[in-house]
Amino acid sequence: MALKTYREALREALREEMLKDERVFVMGEDVGVYGGIFGVTAGFLEEFGEARVKDTPISEAAIAGVATGAAMTGMRPVAEIMFIDFTTIAMDQLVNQAAKWHYMSGGRIKVPMVLRTATGTGRRTAAQHSQSLEAWHAHVPGLKVVMPATPYDAKGLLKSAIRDNNPVVFIEHKMLYNEKGEVPEAEYLIPLGKADIKREGVDCTVVATSLMVKRALEAADILAGEGISIEVVDPRTIRPLDIETICTSVSKTHRLVIVHEASGFCGVGAEIATQVVEKAFFELDAPVTRVAGLEVPIPFSPILEDFVVPGTDAIVSAVRRLVRGE
Repeated sequence: MALKTYREALREALREEMLKDERVFVMGEDVGVYGGIFGVTAGFLEEFGEARVKDTPISEAAIAGVATGAAMTGMRPVAEIMFIDFTTIAMDQLVNQAAKWHYMSGGRIKVPMVLRTATGTGRRTAAQHSQSLEAWHAHVPGLKVVMPATPYDAKGLLKSAIRDNNPVVFIEHKMLYNEKGEVPEAEYLIPLGKADIKREGVDCTVVATSLMVKRALEAADILAGEGISIEVVDPRTIRPLDIETICTSVSKTHRLVIVHEASGFCGVGAEIATQVVEKAFFELDAPVTRVAGLEVPIPFSPILEDFVVPGTDAIVSAVRRLVRGE
């Protein structure tokens, strides 16, 4: 095991897959000379050359379209769109092309592409560069959606995403790139669609995604000091969703709090809550609770941004209400 940052783990996964399979290439705005907006592809242009590290014009629709076409014709592109906000410009290619061709061809055409993008708040970049739009992508049959929360998960999941024969939207939180964690030196894969229990507990299940996993673990430490034991479950993959692991945890704790940075309305938390109610209703001793972003665009003001996004205190308060009725 070695201590690596989230950024380093992603870079390692990409590099290993490019060395392993000559069909893998990276493309996107500033992925070459600049090394990627968050430095993930630094050094790749020098190592792999322009044929496999392609700087593109500023056109997210073109990036997604070229990646889709390349995947359909036998390549395994890893395309980068700087911010998830800009995937909205590429939605026609993602939703109507990449996600559909395997089905429309009767299984004859595969679209093995990965679209990497950065999500979330924290960098004070306001309403058009700070959104969390994972639910948009997860709604589309044919797309897989991954949200790693740790360096270990980032590497194992990215390698699996690159090898998958379906289009994968791989969502990285911009405030996690410098987070450090243990990463094995030997090769490993993490299967898509398998959740991970980040901390075991008995009083309440907290399902959290991306950066909110870190905040849920912080809340767990605070609550432990009060005698409340929470189980933190990280879905890791939003679609396919490992609802079985979540329901098993709820069957043990009998309470559920769901935490995500995106606004609550029609968010991933609503889907998780619905499936738990459908599959494990009689295991619940209290209503399912969601802790989510407020129903407003992300403000530019740091104070207002922090107010809009769920913090550790909000998770602590939600668990207290369910466990103690406070």
